[in-house]
Parts: sequence; structure tokens; C-alpha cells
Amino acid sequence: MTTFVLIPGFWLGAWSWRDVAADLRGRGHEVHALSLTGMGERAHLAGPGTDLDTHVTDTLNLFRYEELHDVVLVGHSYAGAVVTPSVADRAPERIAKLVFVDTGPLPEGMSQADFTTDGEPTGEVAEVVPAPPWEQVVPGHAERLTRLSVPQPVATATSPVHYTGAWEKLPRLFVMSSFTEADVKGMAGTVPAFQHMSGEFRELPGSHWPMIDQPTELAAILHDAA
Repeated sequence: MTTFVLIPGFWLGAWSWRDVAADLRGRGHEVHALSLTGMGERAHLAGPGTDLDTHVTDTLNLFRYEELHDVVLVGHSYAGAVVTPSVADRAPERIAKLVFVDTGPLPEGMSQADFTTDGEPTGEVAEVVPAPPWEQVVPGHAERLTRLSVPQPVATATSPVHYTGAWEKLPRLFVMSSFTEADVKGMAGTVPAFQHMSGEFRELPGSHWPMIDQPTELAAILHDAA
């Protein structure tokens, strides 16, 4: 049995991992899917002060109060900026492996808003980042996503990441919908966003939200990673 912690990306809560979590539990694993502050069932807690550090604290508190150890820590999209400065960097002894789903650790001092891989705007933005037109990006699942997704507090996108470097010693897996291992290695020297992306790579061609439209396939990859 492996303990998984699943962190969702922009606009989503723990609900987005429901099918993946059920599959993993059916395989005998312990699974904790986390709704970050201001997201999912915790949407009412969002405010101007909800930033990346808030979400890092959410993750650290889950590990502390659930007394989690030897965890496979999974971050999707924006959560790549959550999982590396959080437990992985501050308490690496609790982590068995990091899994990045269509994401990677941002370079030191940069923020999610410096990139457009999630569709979030750059430059001056409002208090929240609105969800994308789901019917265009995840066909067949738009009704559920529209009903359950919420705007993302903008400070989570504009907060820069800061590391101690401890996370770099951890094993890591990248599950990528858009880039093969060769693609990423080829870009590593020229694109700052990919400078830390060394590890094992698995392709899962499809949308940027595989926990929504390919939960069985994603769960199988996570099971293998355990």
C-alpha cells in the first residue's frame, strides 16, 4: 500500500480527483485529495490574501495532522508550484516520490503568472483568474467543470516560488500530455520553465486535465509509480 496526496490545479478542488482516488483506493492505496483554501468546498474562504504560501501551508498542515510519511505527492498544473516549496522542500523526509501532472517546478523567484500553460493571463489581472471555457478545452465534461470550478485567487498566480533545494534530491515522475521526454530534455537548456525537469517521464496524450477525462489511465500510471 502507498499513501498518495493529490493536489489539484487552478479552479479545481478535491472533487476533481474523485475518480482517480476511487481507482487508487480500489487498488489498496491510501489517498488524500486536498481542496486548497478558496477552492472546491473551501471556496468561501477565498480572499485577497489567499496566495501560494496559503496553499503551501494547506499542504504542510495535511501532512502534519494526518501524520503522513512515505507519501507519493502529486501536483497537477499550478500545484507544481505548491508541492515543491511545500512538504517536498521543507520536509522531504516525508516524501517517497514527487509526481507532476502536466506541470513542473517553476524556476526560483518566478510565479505561475509568468507562464501561460494554464491559460491564466499575464500582466495586470483582477482579483481572481476566471476559469476557461470548459466546453472548448475538455469536451464532454464541460457541464461538471462549469458547475464545480471556481475562480482562482489571483495572488496564487502572482506569488513567486522560493526553494531551499531539498526537493531536488527526491525521485520524481512527470506525466505529460504535451511533451515527450526528448522534447523536455531538448528544451531544458533554453526554456527556463523546464530547467528543473529531470526525472522519469510518462506520456498521457489528451487534455491538460487527465484526472477529469482520463482518470483510469492516470490512476494506472500513479499505481505504477508507487
